[in-house]
Amino acid sequence: MGKSRMTGMAKKFMLFFAALLALGASSARAANAGHTVSVFAAASLTNALQEAGKAYTVKTGVGVTYNFASSALLARQIEAGAAADLFVSADVKWMDHALEAGVVDPASRHDLLRGRLALIAPADSKVALRIAPGFALAAALGADGRLAVGDPASVPAGMYAQAALEKLGVWASVADRLARAENVRVALAYVARHEAPLGIVYVTDAKVEPGVRIVGLFPGGSHPPIVYPVALTRTAGKDARAFDSWLCGREPAAIFARYGFLPPAR
Repeated sequence: MGKSRMTGMAKKFMLFFAALLALGASSARAANAGHTVSVFAAASLTNALQEAGKAYTVKTGVGVTYNFASSALLARQIEAGAAADLFVSADVKWMDHALEAGVVDPASRHDLLRGRLALIAPADSKVALRIAPGFALAAALGADGRLAVGDPASVPAGMYAQAALEKLGVWASVADRLARAENVRVALAYVARHEAPLGIVYVTDAKVEPGVRIVGLFPGGSHPPIVYPVALTRTAGKDARAFDSWLCGREPAAIFARYGFLPPAR
């Protein structure tokens, strides 16, 4: 009888303790209601960061809003005074630009992710190419087809694409046959809609678009490392710092990996 009573009391205590934990979590989320973090991030991060943001909001009650565009446009918007807490660039150049402009905190800068570059075609395309020095890229475009890329003048994915094609010795054959896009997701859409027979995007972009297939991957040594640096802006508060710290943890790492991103080099 005594043992049974003790077991019942233990169960009641465990239920009470669990209720307190749930109440505490609920109170924390309620206390954070209305708090938001504004993230300016490269377009190639759209799906992964949106999923990560939703998970963070469920956990903390802090909302996450996004502005996805080319890294160049985002850096210039922040420089012009746009209200951002966190800047995630698709390359080092535009993060350096933001640092030189004095709009992000240099002490907060760190590498968040790495990526890979892929040659893509519409999902129903039969084109087959082996990416190697001198490969027949121009011929694969056909008589009047264009190669969809982010504009190499400003878009990181386009810069990587140009570097890779120059390294492989085929840039000159396609330089005047580009469908220049304002960001990598627009280049992806050109191929998915059959507006271009081939395109160059990040592997992670190709993974989220059923209208395309990967023809081949560019060798890592054919272009500079694809790195996504992140930094807090000068006006960022504690909510942004907490979100930035959380992005480096296990839960978001699993989300990023599912979309094909690689962890930062150690």
